[in-house]
Amino acid sequence: MGELNGRRADLHGCLTKMAVEPGLSGAPASYALRAGNGELDLNVRLGQRLTLEWTGAIACTHCGRPTRKSFAQGYCYPCFKTLAQCDTCIVKPELCHFFEGTCREPEWGERHCFQPHVIYLANSSGLKVGITRRTQVPTRWLDQGAIQALPILEVDTRQQAGFVEVLFKEQVADRTNWRAMLKGEVDRLDLRAERDRLLDQLASGLSNLRERFGEEAIRTLDAPPVELNYPVHEFPRKIVSHNFDKRRDVAGILMGIKGQYLLFDTGVINLRKFTGYEVMVS
Repeated sequence: MGELNGRRADLHGCLTKMAVEPGLSGAPASYALRAGNGELDLNVRLGQRLTLEWTGAIACTHCGRPTRKSFAQGYCYPCFKTLAQCDTCIVKPELCHFFEGTCREPEWGERHCFQPHVIYLANSSGLKVGITRRTQVPTRWLDQGAIQALPILEVDTRQQAGFVEVLFKEQVADRTNWRAMLKGEVDRLDLRAERDRLLDQLASGLSNLRERFGEEAIRTLDAPPVELNYPVHEFPRKIVSHNFDKRRDVAGILMGIKGQYLLFDTGVINLRKFTGYEVMVS
């Protein structure tokens, strides 16, 4: 496994997004910290001291080459500039340029963008709208730290999902206030009522999109709201952020995990931000 300051490390390697599975029957989600080829069960480490130390090395999560700086959460600069998954249209799907013949990787686009996507409402720090591939439900909601979520529409492509999201953003936010999310200061919402209100307000815009893409291309869903819980012993009263670029070691009593954040008694860290960073964990 390697050693950390003379102690045997429990895990050693480059960070990737934490693995997360929803809890059953209202139980908290289950998290595993992933580094290199190994995983560390985090739920069992709650209430215990946990140390992560960055070695100073960063590797691109796509090609594996060393890089002095991570771009777009884990890529070297050449991959950042050439991969379709790093293009602007991933963040703003309505800007998809596949049909213009200028997609960076047409085969990748066909696999990832031309499949069913879900438009959803979530409550992570208040009401927000979002989109995700159907196969990423409910992982996407857990990664955002949502305590409630409700799928409302399904479309055939990522671009269509982008157009629908743009429409909804006229009425509701698409961002999470991560500080409020981590403090646990989130009131529960009636997501069904919010859905009905928004669908009524945006009926004309949705009708226009259906005329453009076809009546069956944008389908209304009648799914139940989903409740999500997280393994948190205590939420922080004040948010202090840890940053490997400023200090190589992050340590403290692990008080909780929510979204892609570790909550220590000494502060919080967004592990997804440091994808590709080589760490020793003990």
